[in-house]
Amino acid sequence: MKLTLQVCIFFLTSFNAFSQIVSYVFSAPNAVHHEAEISVEADKLPAGPALIRMSRSSPGRYAKHEFGKNVYNLKAYDAKGNPLKVEKTDADIYKINHLSGKVKVTYTLYGNYQDGTYVGIDATGFHLNMPATFMWFKGMDKVPMTLQFRLNDTSWKIATQLPPAKDAMTFTAPDLQYFMDSPTKVGSLKFKQWTITNPDKKQYTFRIALDANANTELLGQFAVKVERMVKEAKAVFGEVPEYDYGTYTFLATINPYVKGDGMEHRNSTMITLPTVFDGSDNLLGVFSHEFFHCWNVERIRPADLEPFNFEKSNVSEGLWVAEGFTQYYGDLILMRAGFENEAEFLENISQLVNTKVNMPGAQLYNPIENSQRAAFVDAGVSIDKNNYPNMYASYYPYGGAIALALDLDLRNNFKGLSLDNFMQKLWITFGKTARSYKVSDLQTALSQITNSTYAETFFKKYVYGHQGFDYSQLFEKAGYALNKISPGKAWAGGVSFTQNKPQLTSNTIMNTPLYMAGVDVDDIITSVDGQTINTATDFNTVISNHSAGEKVSISYKHRGNQVYTTLVLQENPMLVLTPLKEELNESRKSFKNSWVSSRVNE
Repeated sequence: MKLTLQVCIFFLTSFNAFSQIVSYVFSAPNAVHHEAEISVEADKLPAGPALIRMSRSSPGRYAKHEFGKNVYNLKAYDAKGNPLKVEKTDADIYKINHLSGKVKVTYTLYGNYQDGTYVGIDATGFHLNMPATFMWFKGMDKVPMTLQFRLNDTSWKIATQLPPAKDAMTFTAPDLQYFMDSPTKVGSLKFKQWTITNPDKKQYTFRIALDANANTELLGQFAVKVERMVKEAKAVFGEVPEYDYGTYTFLATINPYVKGDGMEHRNSTMITLPTVFDGSDNLLGVFSHEFFHCWNVERIRPADLEPFNFEKSNVSEGLWVAEGFTQYYGDLILMRAGFENEAEFLENISQLVNTKVNMPGAQLYNPIENSQRAAFVDAGVSIDKNNYPNMYASYYPYGGAIALALDLDLRNNFKGLSLDNFMQKLWITFGKTARSYKVSDLQTALSQITNSTYAETFFKKYVYGHQGFDYSQLFEKAGYALNKISPGKAWAGGVSFTQNKPQLTSNTIMNTPLYMAGVDVDDIITSVDGQTINTATDFNTVISNHSAGEKVSISYKHRGNQVYTTLVLQENPMLVLTPLKEELNESRKSFKNSWVSSRVNE
């Protein structure tokens, strides 16, 4: 979303000069049953039918979510309060017949799913993702907006990246894109804030707006940790962005009644963690990931997400960078800041490697193809079975695996260079200039900090292609070894079973023993090596008594038919990263320190 602070100030100071305005009012007299009453009023509408609709997608998500399912009791009125005829032309679109001028629409919204995508309306507070909450008039997307809250509990506080207007209950937005990208929390919130100064001496305020059972002291201790994380992320780019209105807000709900999620926005992030707030380091992972997004995706932005389309899924070829590189840095920043120990960091990095090395979706399809499948997998809902285990790898760890390999390879082949330098290049070229990028632009940026041959080869092999990396060699430079998790031991293929019964509930993965034997989802294993299998435990026990390379008989039922065949056991291909046993020499120590040590100079 391209919006400068100067533009925002212009909208605030000249608000009444505009010929049109859209005004929202939010109240929830029946919050105990998760209902809100919302009105939206548009003035100076042109003559003819007006269309108002609910969004189908939301910033930070790439699939459709059909928010219109929770809208009902919709009514429309003219400037004098007379009812207008409303015709429902689609599942989430309404046509209002009017002459001209002002139209007011009221509707009831149900919201009882508190995460970064949906809405939570409750007697304890309101948790609002804007596209899931507010309908909007077609053709009014460039019109300034106001949002007023009418609260029964006057002690409640409001947290949002929207700037306040004439009073503490009213907020403004310059247009629909900004409004929809501004999640809002209302309730008994606790705040903690601090400032950070950029190299140009400009100061920015950071604040945590916390919805949790926490005392002031515990929140203060946690805020110190988040500040440390913020500084470590800032060190990657050399500065924080010029946040609109000078403030960045962590909207954090940490209690057992929410769903786990994190969702990035231009000047804020919505975090929901279904646990008790204890201020521990374990809570920081989602903070680190989502905060990195304020550079990578909110400002360093793929061209195919600009502008965001609220009426459909949003397909992008660049999510392996936007989400995947962020996945990599989310853990690296915590390691650098001292909030992950070496064992935790290596476990997380191993997961990235295993995605690239062992998932068919990453072995057979490039990261662009996997990014484009987000419309079906990013919390998208369908009930039919799919073959994603054999043709899709999440762009989060897949992109993270590419970021990891590029980082280590740059450090090895170009003295003084790392992925940090590449991210700085993207920030200067695209983020600070508000210029969106295509994948070809990323290759150009890489060539500018390395050379054209290196960049062309890297993108040809690993971005437009799907070749594998020599991770063992890359890690050896840093003093780590990559080994199979259970060498020599028998493995039949990673599958899940139904409640300890020997019926498969997941697809078998291509080239694994079970897959090669013809076993697949819903099949029931009845015997292995002549031994009757009654439970999943029985199956695992029999397999564990054999070695990799052995052949054993297997029988299973497929749709009522008994099938007999042979299972050729393998080693588990999953990899684990561990420190080398020998003491590190100075070269390896230097390489490792330059990779995982803190960048913050205090």
